[in-house]
Amino acid sequence: MASKKGTRRRRSPAIVVNRPQVAGVDIGSREHWVCGPASVDGAANVRVFGCTTPQLNELVDWLESQKVESVAMESTSVYWIPLFELLEARGIEAVLVDARQMHNVPGRKTDMNDCQWIQLLHSCGLLRASFRPSAAICKLRALQRQLSNLVVEKAKFVQWMQKALDQMNVLVHRAVSDVTGKTGMGIVRAIVAGERDPKKLAKLRDPRCRKSPKEIIAFLTGTWHEEHIFNLGSALQMYDMIDGQIRGYEARILQEFEALQPPERRDAPVPSHPSATKERAIAKRGEQPLRATLWRVAGTDLTRIDGLGAPAARTILTEIGLDLTRFPTEKHFVSWLRLSPRSPISGGKPIRKRKNGLGATRVANVLRMAAAALSRSKSALGAAYRRVARRKTGAVAVKATARKLAQLVYRVLRYGHTYVDLGEARYEARFHEQRLKGLKSTAQAMGYELVLSG
Repeated sequence: MASKKGTRRRRSPAIVVNRPQVAGVDIGSREHWVCGPASVDGAANVRVFGCTTPQLNELVDWLESQKVESVAMESTSVYWIPLFELLEARGIEAVLVDARQMHNVPGRKTDMNDCQWIQLLHSCGLLRASFRPSAAICKLRALQRQLSNLVVEKAKFVQWMQKALDQMNVLVHRAVSDVTGKTGMGIVRAIVAGERDPKKLAKLRDPRCRKSPKEIIAFLTGTWHEEHIFNLGSALQMYDMIDGQIRGYEARILQEFEALQPPERRDAPVPSHPSATKERAIAKRGEQPLRATLWRVAGTDLTRIDGLGAPAARTILTEIGLDLTRFPTEKHFVSWLRLSPRSPISGGKPIRKRKNGLGATRVANVLRMAAAALSRSKSALGAAYRRVARRKTGAVAVKATARKLAQLVYRVLRYGHTYVDLGEARYEARFHEQRLKGLKSTAQAMGYELVLSG
């Protein structure tokens, strides 16, 4: 497409251009503004293209005619994905950058100026590419993120069922610990089917239920208003539909992971878990096939790390993949997850902290949830959590423990390390030894000798 009127002559940059054959794209929902390498006469080489597939092909054809080697673009919503994938298919390097790196565009901000600014920064090597895993992992990531959305929606319908039951004063949540468990869902389905007798509903209790039949009968005696029963049935129907979708996504993700298994591990037996209790819990939840498939794909078992189950390992692998060479050290990885302390300094003084929007929040959230689950664990990580929580707060302990989990995940995936839990007693003993060593060193530096009493 021909360039629009108003294209200005580009000013000579005051910074050194080290990659002249690059382009910058300002992504939009209806049109993409593209700035290619500067023309011979110094004029800005700007074009605008639509967002349909034929127009995107025309855009890439124009970039090839300009001998463009690399293209930088903003990560605007999901509008960048079709162009990014098309560039990759054509063999042109695509660099996805965060819009925060380019918000200081000089002059009046327009789409035409934006694409020129992106091209200039990219040609001078001033843009940092966002992390993006391989194409196979990106496919899994798209499926996993939609699965997470469905899980959130499923929780909403559980709340709607709970609300309808509360309005009828049917206290299922008091009778059982989990409304979505075997007993809870059995009672809800019986109510929707027309059962109103609390004695018959109480017979649906699991033998392991802590509440006695008499207590459950009292909790299940309600007012039974028809409008609330209708709402309950509607919420149950939506719950079952979403649950079916979730199972379908889980099966598809498992199938995609199975396709990534290397031939040498495709039929290899999965090593037993060091914790028999955790292995039984995984098998009880029906997650053993997922754990086995993830082990065959990665060659290591993330569920050996305390706090991480098979679904958490699935989320981590679908978000970051298997290749962590983009992160030179575990500190880079932890910083990308935004789990490291952030102390911005200007002029030698700390400045007000602001939230940084960069980073993999989905992986960090999984690690935070795993850290919170370790609060009562008898493992070394659980002891580390409690030690921080005693001195600071629970929120600080969650972040500190999540940081430790991130370091362990990096070591396991990058170097193939096998995590071995020291245990709570060994961790406390080692911490005591280190503390005693520090006290002795301090006393020696002050000219004293530390003597143990008794």
